[in-house]
Amino acid sequence: MLINHTAQIRVRKMGVYLGKYCYIMIIMLVLVLGKEVRSQLLKNGYYSTSCPKAESIVRSTVESHFDSDPTISPGLLRLHFHDCFVQGCDGSVLIKGKSAEQAALPNLGLRGLEVIDDAKARLEAVCPGVVSCADILALAARDSVDLSDGPSWRVPTGRKDGRLSLATEASNLPSPLDSVAVQKQKFQDKGLDTHDLVTLLGAHTIGQTDCLFFRYRLYNFTVTGNSDPTISPSFLTQLKTLCPPNGDGSKRVALDIGSPSKFDESFFKNLRDGNAILESDQRLWSDAETNEVVKKYASRLRGLLGFRFDYEFGKAMIKMSSIDVKTDVDGEVRKVCSKVN
Repeated sequence: MLINHTAQIRVRKMGVYLGKYCYIMIIMLVLVLGKEVRSQLLKNGYYSTSCPKAESIVRSTVESHFDSDPTISPGLLRLHFHDCFVQGCDGSVLIKGKSAEQAALPNLGLRGLEVIDDAKARLEAVCPGVVSCADILALAARDSVDLSDGPSWRVPTGRKDGRLSLATEASNLPSPLDSVAVQKQKFQDKGLDTHDLVTLLGAHTIGQTDCLFFRYRLYNFTVTGNSDPTISPSFLTQLKTLCPPNGDGSKRVALDIGSPSKFDESFFKNLRDGNAILESDQRLWSDAETNEVVKKYASRLRGLLGFRFDYEFGKAMIKMSSIDVKTDVDGEVRKVCSKVN
């Protein structure tokens, strides 16, 4: 009887253990499937009935701003990227406030907010309360690349706007000081792989940055005050002319000096030749895994023999713009993009 009683206790304990294990597995499954379901809520032509001119209105708005200032393109692209990497692609980066995402250090200097506000005002006049700010941002990013002689792609829409924006949540955005390992982890945390990482950083082909963020590579990179040895000698001279040691740290410099306003693969050739502005970009050449992707984009081979950056970029953008999208349950369609309803 004692043996049977002990066995019964063991069976009960095993049942409790299995019950807890199954419960944990169910929760994990719900979380994983939840993300997949959310991304599947997006679809091409989401506004085809509710607001048929939505995409054309966003396009014309971006185009009008681009015509007066072509540098707005990288600004809009960066705005969308920073939005998606913090709480998902929910337009939370557009919300203003002392403690909102815009106040975070990585978000200082964000550009293109006025373009999104302009597009939203035009859409509200035609289709009030229909098109989300998050979708406007995703569409504007696509249009800005297309206007810069880059690729175009169909943007799945149907995102809802988030109701929360916190500067503290933006502290983990990718940094120009990040090692490749850190960059990989930050992208992996968002469901993006190494191929996506290299491809999306190719957006720097039309990007800009301040002297402040890379001048340390020119003068104080080592303890002896030498320059970063990964910078090619001729390019180093060029950079020192653009950013003298005691010059204006806010001076803007193109991240792709060869073709600063054209969306092309020259950015990857810069990495190969030691002509990258940001240390985090140049490091992609020294890592075995990222190096393989960079070499394929920098190669003259195309199609079956090599990656087509223009094609791969559109695919990576669709993937990124699906990160943790909001639904009707946890989101809304803002009337004004800079504040919740």
